[in-house]
Amino acid sequence: MRIIGGASRGLKLAEVGAGDAAAHLRPTSDRVREAIFNLLINGGYGSPVQGARVLDVFAGTGALGLEALSRGAQHATFVENGRTALALLTRNIALMRAEARTTLLRQDALRPAPVGLYDLAFLDPPYGKAMGEAALPPWLPHLTEDALIVWEDSIAPTIPQGLESLDQRRYGDTLVTILRKT
Repeated sequence: MRIIGGASRGLKLAEVGAGDAAAHLRPTSDRVREAIFNLLINGGYGSPVQGARVLDVFAGTGALGLEALSRGAQHATFVENGRTALALLTRNIALMRAEARTTLLRQDALRPAPVGLYDLAFLDPPYGKAMGEAALPPWLPHLTEDALIVWEDSIAPTIPQGLESLDQRRYGDTLVTILRKT
């Protein structure tokens, strides 16, 4: 796993191996991450990454939030409670020397604490468990108007009220849905 673009392009992140099945650790592949950022940057959404405050829910290794920082995001907040993922995430933040531009919330993604407002959110829950549908609504008050949400799952999500679907693409077993808060 590596950072695909921006200031930290090519930075090798901590090794995950095949992931941690017990912890549902399944990092977004380089190919899918590149496709997501191509969609965000070239998809007609303005400039959603540059200067953004990013929320990475079910952060895992933090690859999505770190990629956003590399591409010009101002700050990234990572939400994760898995022990294995937290260790990898902490290591990846250090490898990128991004401690001053990150906040790590060791908490359950289904029970957000007041944390501020975000312009761009990544939601990458364990696939096929409907955890995204449960986690997203409580985070909506922490998103700015017109915030973009990038949701990864294996199946099409049920989109909560207050969100508009902008795009949906399949990459192997990953379905990426881009939403906008209305």
